[in-house]
Amino acid sequence: MNRFSYARPDTLTAAIQALAHPGARAIAGGTNLIDLMKYSVEVPSQLVDITHLPFAKIELLPDGGLRVGALVKNTDAAYDARIGESYPLLADAILSGASPQLRNAATTGGNLLQRTRCYYFYDTATPCNKRQPGSGCSAIGGTNRVHAILGTSADCIATHPSDMCVALAALEAVVQVSGPEGDRSILFSDFHRLPGAEPDKDTSLQPGEIITSVDLPAQHFSSNYTYLKLRDRASYAFALVSIAVALEMEGATIKAARIALGGVAHKPWRVPAAEEALAGQTPGSEVFGKAADLMLAGAQGQPGNRFKIALARKAIVRALKQAANGTPQHATDKQIQ
Repeated sequence: MNRFSYARPDTLTAAIQALAHPGARAIAGGTNLIDLMKYSVEVPSQLVDITHLPFAKIELLPDGGLRVGALVKNTDAAYDARIGESYPLLADAILSGASPQLRNAATTGGNLLQRTRCYYFYDTATPCNKRQPGSGCSAIGGTNRVHAILGTSADCIATHPSDMCVALAALEAVVQVSGPEGDRSILFSDFHRLPGAEPDKDTSLQPGEIITSVDLPAQHFSSNYTYLKLRDRASYAFALVSIAVALEMEGATIKAARIALGGVAHKPWRVPAAEEALAGQTPGSEVFGKAADLMLAGAQGQPGNRFKIALARKAIVRALKQAANGTPQHATDKQIQ
């Protein structure tokens, strides 16, 4: 492991100043960063311990939403009564991820910033544009079962690994950040990036910026929702395909819909046209199938992951049925609904 210095600021201003040093990285739970350091994928010059900053609370917002601090543990968020009552989609997504031990350490901000689990990204003996820009993408033409089918580029087909972020995308959360230029709000849809020609850049954060909270809007979708995660085993595995669905029903009609996909792109995947196509419709297989086709328009697989396209279509239809029926796929209940 490379040598690095360590700082533990007690104020946000001091943390931002510490992160201004070239090669500095913020650390809280460390559930991803420490792994990357062990594999020499990340070689920070300084670790900035932000765990003493005042961002470990969940607070009500004036408009009826919730503010989840960047240092709130995943477990605390998943079992918070206010999140469970108003944002059960988020609670289920969190409980679908990792293991209890990791959720006890991982934080909200860290979850947003975790990096891809692409095999080649972790293997420093192989080319990877995300790790070393310009070196090539070994997954293209290599082992690519878990890789992206949407939003890819000639430089990268990696996927974003988070479960929490898929739900946050569907809920249209807002990320609050602070940095050298002050405070700003980032729509969740704008926070993560597609790879394009710069796959090494995962997010829209600027140098020195720190996530302070994630704000959940007042619209809860607490009745008709589901988080469906399909993976190679029932626990402690990343999604091949995951779907967060939130519906607002008006009698037997869909008034509004939100759909986000995980495991299929470099960021949680949303297609507004698919959601708009569901508005005013009566739930049914044909309607849901059309929405699924819109969600997957332009999907392109590799030899090892083309199965994901058909899998995702069936999963989207299934998730929409669960949400419309009010029978969510709870993370602690492995039964097929």
